Amino acid sequence: MKELKAWLAELIGTLALVFVSVGAVYNANHQHFDWLGVALAQGLVVVVMVSAAGAISGGHFNPAVTFGLLVGGKIGLRQVVGHVVSQFIGGVLGGLLSLVIFKAAVISTATPDIAVDLTPAFGRGHAILTEAALTFLWVFVYYGTVVDPRGPKLGGLPVGLSVAAAVLLGGPLTGAGINPARVFGLALCGAHWTNHSVYWFGPILGALLAGIVYGRLLIHPDLPQPPFKR
Repeated sequence: MKELKAWLAELIGTLALVFVSVGAVYNANHQHFDWLGVALAQGLVVVVMVSAAGAISGGHFNPAVTFGLLVGGKIGLRQVVGHVVSQFIGGVLGGLLSLVIFKAAVISTATPDIAVDLTPAFGRGHAILTEAALTFLWVFVYYGTVVDPRGPKLGGLPVGLSVAAAVLLGGPLTGAGINPARVFGLALCGAHWTNHSVYWFGPILGALLAGIVYGRLLIHPDLPQPPFKR
């Protein structure tokens, strides 16, 4: 039962992230497009959802975060499978909800701006490295403020700020996907798969490095485990 509750929380959180992402770009496209507004919207939804669901599921809402915790030995394989499946379902449902509310044409225009296409002349190799670096930031901050008991307990605020910073930096370059479930949901609903592999390889690489650096090297092995590891 606890696992089912955790997986439901992951689904809801990922759904909210996708929906707010599309809504923020929709609003920006109907005004003067500004990555600051998009970054704040995505960062704030992560703040509130991690704060709300952290005690239930850990508040990952991103397969890369879950994978990073697996690499660091902070979550079991069974939880990983359940979390990731829930996140992808949430991503798809978030995309479908956006289709219903913002209409199909919005998804086709919003998708490249959010996650699944590159700025012209920005190569795939550089894009993968950018996505890896931005995802490393997200997972590293998550480790330091949510997982590590020595870190400041500020709810989801530091994690959300790291996401906002990542979108501000990476949005104009790669769309700052940094979340395979979010990218997949938008790509599926918008039928836009261009450069899709960038948003898998980059985040997985960044999460792998963060899991090794913080989960294996920086965190003390004798510290208590996070409450969501069962």
